[in-house]
Amino acid sequence: MISSTSNSRIKNIMNLKNSARARRQQDCFLVEGPRMFFEVPKERLLEIYVTEGFEKKYGDRLAGCRYELISDAVCRHLSDTRTPQGVTALVKKQETPLEEILARDENPCLFLLENLQDPGNMGTILRTSEGAGVSGIIINRESVDPYNPKVIRSTMGAIFRMPFVVVDAFEDVLRRLKEAGVRTFAAHLDGEDFYRQDYRGGCAFFIGNEGNGLSEELAARADGRIRIPMKGQVESLNAAVAATVLMYETLRQREWV
Repeated sequence: MISSTSNSRIKNIMNLKNSARARRQQDCFLVEGPRMFFEVPKERLLEIYVTEGFEKKYGDRLAGCRYELISDAVCRHLSDTRTPQGVTALVKKQETPLEEILARDENPCLFLLENLQDPGNMGTILRTSEGAGVSGIIINRESVDPYNPKVIRSTMGAIFRMPFVVVDAFEDVLRRLKEAGVRTFAAHLDGEDFYRQDYRGGCAFFIGNEGNGLSEELAARADGRIRIPMKGQVESLNAAVAATVLMYETLRQREWV
């Protein structure tokens, strides 16, 4: 049993928890708690650390897994939540190449996320995308790391099922979308009301930074600009909420129009 927070493996886990750079270098990330742990495809599990209490409660579901026991104190040290749940695991990263995302559906529905910074927004978008049948998510490198522990928690397991890819720049992505006949829409305050557009063909929506919106450079590359009408004194919606509205309008048009 590991009972010291000075253990080298425990120090590495803390490094992975706190550093996006470490996660990139080691090509892995952390999950915590039974709900997320049991969502992980077994072939992607690299290391598993559990408390005796977790082992006693879930021993039957741990059958066939190699794991290391840790003390409750070490578990609390590792936990990113106020109430540790007895299990932390290192998971191998897995992203979906753009070509594979485009090939998933005849008329793909995609979301490009530019410079999103809030982990809750990122996680909610990934989770809602699965529910709305979105084909894939494309994230630029300046956005919050999708493997951030808060993002992982917010996805409620969708991180293992929703196709996404992180790219250094959108230039090649935009070229491939054009070649594939995918229409692109920038979510923009100066756009046309979103419900006036037809999203039944291949389409991609650009969602920008929570405070500043889309960069003018990316917005200018879109085939059209759209906005969600606002009543009262509200100027804009939370990025995840705005993305959700667009996702479900697309789903509505494709399945009920």
